[in-house]
Amino acid sequence: MAQTTIPERPADLAAQVGGPAEVLSDDQVRAFVLEQLAGADLDGRSVCVLVPDGTRSCPTPLLLGAVHEALHGRVSRLTVLVALGTHARMGETELSRHLGYPAGAFAERYPGATVLNHEWWDPHTFASVGTIGADRIAELSEGRLHRSVEVRLNRAVVEHDVTLVVGPVFPHEVVGFSGGNKYLFPGISGQEVLDMFHWLGALITNPSIIGAKYTPVRAVVDKSASLVPVERKCVSLVVEGQNLAGLFIGTPEEAWEAASTLSDQVHIVYKDRAYKSVLSCAPAMYDELWVGGKCAYKLEPVVADGGELIIYAPHISEISVVHGALIREIGYHVRDYFLKQPERFTRIPRGVLAHSTHVKGVGTFEGGREAPRITVTLATGIPEAECRAVNLGYRDHRTIDAAQWQGREDEGLLYVPKAGETLYRLKNDPFKRSTT
Repeated sequence: MAQTTIPERPADLAAQVGGPAEVLSDDQVRAFVLEQLAGADLDGRSVCVLVPDGTRSCPTPLLLGAVHEALHGRVSRLTVLVALGTHARMGETELSRHLGYPAGAFAERYPGATVLNHEWWDPHTFASVGTIGADRIAELSEGRLHRSVEVRLNRAVVEHDVTLVVGPVFPHEVVGFSGGNKYLFPGISGQEVLDMFHWLGALITNPSIIGAKYTPVRAVVDKSASLVPVERKCVSLVVEGQNLAGLFIGTPEEAWEAASTLSDQVHIVYKDRAYKSVLSCAPAMYDELWVGGKCAYKLEPVVADGGELIIYAPHISEISVVHGALIREIGYHVRDYFLKQPERFTRIPRGVLAHSTHVKGVGTFEGGREAPRITVTLATGIPEAECRAVNLGYRDHRTIDAAQWQGREDEGLLYVPKAGETLYRLKNDPFKRSTT
């Protein structure tokens, strides 16, 4: 099948600071944001700032503080919109911690601004900006899908003059690399694009798309964004551990292009061998399996055939607050389990099916028998009966001593203390997709 070919844009189209071996100070970040936004045509205009939720490593208070400093008193209206995608809403306690203000004191920390969750569950939240025709979807998806899709997104965007995306870039299981226009689609999009976006990624499969720069899903994202009838700007960043390695400002396409180039250098670890067992430890910001699944996505490529990937997360006790009932209904399965019996799943949102198969990993379904390539095991606070019922393995997390996993790679055991954002690949990766 032909690969999506998009000409590379020179990274220097975006203003940038930082690099692979750099650590930006708070003063550098603040000065760069102030300098770049000072020259932007924003006086007297309304601005909607899109930020990630708490499931991404991001110095959001630092960046939002700099953006607010640059725009307060210049713009006619400033709204901060949290791009939840399909994640649970953030309450005041979570928002205050995430955005860096004492609970109940947003107005004091960011005077003149308002903050909103993207209320994806409320149909009145959305505005339609057009439709992508079936033939165009077929072209963008390399023939995998042939259906039109209505493009809806949070109406706050079209009710402002400018949208400013502020968020990090990491390797991503559905689109290749996150960031840029992805904060619009699916970050604040309607269900139509969201489901199509995730299902297209699932059809390609996680190990074949994650860490690939130009993908059919990215092409759909950028096409959807092109329909948005307001000016779009972007502050893309690359976080390495606790540090900020790079900052890029331009259009979403320009900033993402430069940031994804840096992310490719700092967020992908190449291994010489596959491992029979991987202990993938979830950070506290993943508070349910719906987001904790990232601990599987980023490690699947280095698990040997027949091996085991253990998501170690004693703090996770929920599959999903929002989508748990549907997941418990269908379970976790390889892609072909859904493709070869589609009539069973017509009423299940494609985004839920995509989550299911991304967590389970690649495999086959022949003659009614499912054969996953690897075993995915939960060592979490989710009870054993529930793990088994959704077709995942179970280990009592109290029987696992993470310290005993360290330094045993020669034995075929890999320990990853903070999983979910760094991608692990084999140097000779059979899944790696061409990015040309």
